[in-house]
Amino acid sequence: MELNADFSKRAVVHGAHEPWVPSPIPGVDRRMLDRIGDEVARATSVVRYAPNSRFSSHTHGGGEEFLVLDGVFQDEHGDYPVGFYIRNPPTSHHTPGSEPGCTILVKLWQFDADDRTYVRIDTGKMPFLPALDRPGVELMPLFDNERENVRLERWKPDAEIPLGDPAGIELMVLDGGFVEGDETFEPQSWLRIPPGEAATVRAGPNGCKAWVKSGHLALAQAAPSYSSEASPAS
Repeated sequence: MELNADFSKRAVVHGAHEPWVPSPIPGVDRRMLDRIGDEVARATSVVRYAPNSRFSSHTHGGGEEFLVLDGVFQDEHGDYPVGFYIRNPPTSHHTPGSEPGCTILVKLWQFDADDRTYVRIDTGKMPFLPALDRPGVELMPLFDNERENVRLERWKPDAEIPLGDPAGIELMVLDGGFVEGDETFEPQSWLRIPPGEAATVRAGPNGCKAWVKSGHLALAQAAPSYSSEASPAS
């Protein structure tokens, strides 16, 4: 399966208006944003766990990155309420589920194969910092290496915000929203701007809070090279 699989092209998905598609696991549904591969895939998705849904233990051969959008995500390592940002690198394993239910933004098979860095951040306890070179913008750094930069951004109401990166940028609206031309972006709206392209958007009257990743889209993007891993949250 290929969905928004040409990373040289701009892509937009207004997730809140997309239908939920059942996964192979009862009680787990998803809204696919981009995808290369079948059930084992290089994938970006919004995934919804019904209350008391759970998977069997599995290993992430290509790594897993997610942000909890709603509810509480759970595994044997802990409970992660809304706002937690998690990176489980290649070779990590867990048994995910949710007693109360939850919704997450998740990216699979997008790590360097040698990455072994775990990240657990409660963004609700972290400060936003002024972006000195970007008026109207505050940042919360989440992860940075030679391949990518991940952060939360908060934009002041009605601020004009330039977007773009020589190696590409993608974002998802978490709260508030923005307008680009005649298109309105709201919570669960996802935008991918390819390397070398740019856009200028205007934050809404209540501002905007977004998850943002940049620097990664110039890398080769491909389906997993083998299919031994179950892909339960894709």
